[in-house]
Amino acid sequence: MTVSRRPLLTARRRTASAVAALGAAALLLTGCGADAKDKGGKDAAASGGTRTVKDATGKVVEVPANPQRIVTLTQEDLDAVLALKIKPVGITNGQGLDEPPAYLKDKVKGIDIVGGLLKPVMDKVVAAKPDLILAGDMQDEQVLKQLREITPATLVTMAPTDDWKVSFRGIGNAVNKLNDANKVIADHEAAAKAAGEKLGANKGAAVSIVRWNPDGPSWMEKKQFASGVALEMGLQRPANQNKDGNAHAPSLSLEKINEIDGDWLFLSTLTSDGEKALKDVQTKPAYKELGAVKKGHVVTVDGSVWSTRGGPLASDVVMNDISKALTKS
Repeated sequence: MTVSRRPLLTARRRTASAVAALGAAALLLTGCGADAKDKGGKDAAASGGTRTVKDATGKVVEVPANPQRIVTLTQEDLDAVLALKIKPVGITNGQGLDEPPAYLKDKVKGIDIVGGLLKPVMDKVVAAKPDLILAGDMQDEQVLKQLREITPATLVTMAPTDDWKVSFRGIGNAVNKLNDANKVIADHEAAAKAAGEKLGANKGAAVSIVRWNPDGPSWMEKKQFASGVALEMGLQRPANQNKDGNAHAPSLSLEKINEIDGDWLFLSTLTSDGEKALKDVQTKPAYKELGAVKKGHVVTVDGSVWSTRGGPLASDVVMNDISKALTKS
């Protein structure tokens, strides 16, 4: 399995970038609607005109008013355009995968793969003839320069601390479907609240959300994507995981494994090494003594969904995973 080494948020990086990222998110939203404008000229008329938007870094970008050939460089971008009922012409593989994300696979049949996550193969991007490239949280300026030579309509869609809703609204604005994006979010929030009301005895339970790395478990802070979905469902996080951030905590040693306990424990991995480490620890007394393990409240979930920055379709997967587990007990 080929693993895409996507930069992961840490507490240090989050602290250093928080102010800049919040500013970028604000700029992204100020680009919505009010500063969009049509351009004159033969080419613009042929393509339906252009609009001016701001991306997640605050960069002003001219995009097609109605883009027809979109290339996505992350699964979050792909998730977003599919949720908006747009079929892209080029996509990249999922996080930690050498193929598209399993939860989107049926929706992307026949679409060309133009590289790995945030690692586009430029010849393949050129062949896709994009009129809009959604570049996720791309930070490599050299790569961005190459992409902008293919089409100036290349947007960074995620700032370091943006949640999926901020990014999704920005993408909705970029493809001229902001109202649709807002409706998708409103529908998701209503569905999550309703699902939370149906959890019976597990309503309001404390759920631990953990990714198992080769060097140990890493729990997710409460604003991380999957945690946000759980909170929307009225669930709680264990006290020691109730940290106000959207990062993964540092990997824990076996001596501190009790930090991952909760009423329910949702476990994911992203690599074969992580899977092996999880299987190894599951034979050890420290793991077997966890309260969630003793109660049979451990659920294995797809790390390529739960450990991502998220999107509306991924949110549905997380919500359904939680509902399925907690309504069975």
